[in-house]
Amino acid sequence: MGKLEGKTALIFGVANDHSIAWGIAQAFHREGAKLAFSYAMPSLEKRVRPLAESLGSDFIELCDVTDDAQLDAVFAKAKSQLGTIDILVHAIAFANREDLMGRFVDTSREGFLLAHDISVYSLVALANRARVLMPNGGSIMTLTYYGSQKVAPKYNVMGVAKAALEATTRYLAWDLGPENIRVNAISAGPIRTLAASGISGFRDYLKQFATIAPLHRNVTIDQVGEVAAFLAGDGSSAITGEVMYVDNGFNIMGLANEDRE
Repeated sequence: MGKLEGKTALIFGVANDHSIAWGIAQAFHREGAKLAFSYAMPSLEKRVRPLAESLGSDFIELCDVTDDAQLDAVFAKAKSQLGTIDILVHAIAFANREDLMGRFVDTSREGFLLAHDISVYSLVALANRARVLMPNGGSIMTLTYYGSQKVAPKYNVMGVAKAALEATTRYLAWDLGPENIRVNAISAGPIRTLAASGISGFRDYLKQFATIAPLHRNVTIDQVGEVAAFLAGDGSSAITGEVMYVDNGFNIMGLANEDRE
């Protein structure tokens, strides 16, 4: 029996088979969870639907997380079709491409608000609706990146949004603790995903990361998925409000040492 047997997970953020959320979904499936999916825009359905169906899911819903009416509709359908859920995955982030290129100081008001609305407030919106479907408690998780803690050139407004996301994780953990709902964030190393393709110089990130990280390799979506499965299960029942680093140790380093003995 898998560690997530009998649990139901609602996953927001799968875009294709390179998505971190897809790695998470596969890990949940291996552990026996029932899966439900939501995708961000109509053009993604042709990619997401076959993936979801390959894992036995028949709950595959479009949802623009900036639209409260769409959020309400998806969770109403989840209540009707799924009954309750045990796990919520928030793998959602967006910033305008121009705000991920030049200098952070040039970020427009509109760009700043958009990045925070989609990348941060959406977690609040999802958690508030998901808690109603978690009468027996549950696990909520989101995805962040080390650019929230240290400057990652060209990550710009997304780094600031991720910092806000991590603070949001802690405040939600406090609010939802009495309901036995845990809220955590996974800080993954850079992975070549659709979202990452919008970051200028991302290939250089990957190369530098593998050089600096103690394990001298890049992270995979499967590795993130395994940590997510742990956070979703009973083995992490005393963990909440945390940022779990899945980055081959990159975050512990101060300087690179290419002459390591």
